[in-house]
Amino acid sequence: MSVGDRFIGGDATVLVQSMSNKKTKDVEEVLKQTHELKEAGCELVRVAVNTPEAVDALNAIVKGSPLPICADVHFDYKMALAAIKAGVHKVRINPGNIGDKEKVKLVVNAAKDRGIPIRIGVNSGSIEKRLLEKYGHPTYEAAVESALGQARLLEKLEFNDIIISVKFSSALNTIQAYELLSEKCDYPLHLGVTEAGTKFPGTVKSSIAFGSLLSRGIGDTIRVSLTDDPVEEVKVAFEILKGLEIRAHGPILISCPTCGRTEIDLIPLAKKVEQKLSEFKEPLKVAVMGCVVNGPGEAAEADVGITGGKGVGIVFRKGKVVCKVKEEELFTALFAEIDKIIAEKKEGEKK
Repeated sequence: MSVGDRFIGGDATVLVQSMSNKKTKDVEEVLKQTHELKEAGCELVRVAVNTPEAVDALNAIVKGSPLPICADVHFDYKMALAAIKAGVHKVRINPGNIGDKEKVKLVVNAAKDRGIPIRIGVNSGSIEKRLLEKYGHPTYEAAVESALGQARLLEKLEFNDIIISVKFSSALNTIQAYELLSEKCDYPLHLGVTEAGTKFPGTVKSSIAFGSLLSRGIGDTIRVSLTDDPVEEVKVAFEILKGLEIRAHGPILISCPTCGRTEIDLIPLAKKVEQKLSEFKEPLKVAVMGCVVNGPGEAAEADVGITGGKGVGIVFRKGKVVCKVKEEELFTALFAEIDKIIAEKKEGEKK
């Protein structure tokens, strides 16, 4: 299925999504953030549609955004209808909390007329009371039963452009929910660990869940939910995809953890290299190693790298030494070599 100019499901690549944390009524702020997210690699942006002012802003946001816009709607079916009319590319709802079947039918018909998909989003906190009574608490089985029940409601209305998410703040519950869901339906799945926390614990939780699921082919879009700048969500998402070798997106940094053999000031050097690499889009493997043991040998597969000891260092490409420099010149020498590699690739593309 398509969301704007993006495709989801089937053989389509796993897409990276984020959500604006700006008030939707503040059009300029939202658009500024969508451009920042696009620059980071984001491919879909969700915005909260929770007030009349937010609804009024949607038309300008859709027209000005460089990315497809998904409207996040809870409780008020009229806001979902208004969002669809404003031209959003996808709607995220929980059909169980926007009213009776007739109200759901109005939303479905509007989405059908505009040719846009609906994401059924079930979180641990939005499971129906009857299912909580059945299972005793918000279990992953309850979340999946809720999601599939809502999907059946849309199917009865002859609507099948459905994406489903079942999110928990627990990585384990998230894994279990999506495993079960993938066994019971063929709809595209949006992965997320909801309320994952600040950057460090949120990255760990999301990596555990996404790594387990994506490595087995479960998941079509992902959002790393962090209590942080949404741009950081996108960066973490692509690091996960790069680590799983699902997608290439900018350089991959290889660096050793340091040990008693390390004879250069490696940690600040590696961080400085990492920061500089964030400016590059080319999918290079770059190694920053701390000694000859972990130098060209263990990092021989890197496109380019540096290592050193006792005030001196070397630059290497694919395990072969290019030059020897002073320790304080390693950073500059590394990026001079990276520039050469990029120039060589561009020249090769012209031929």
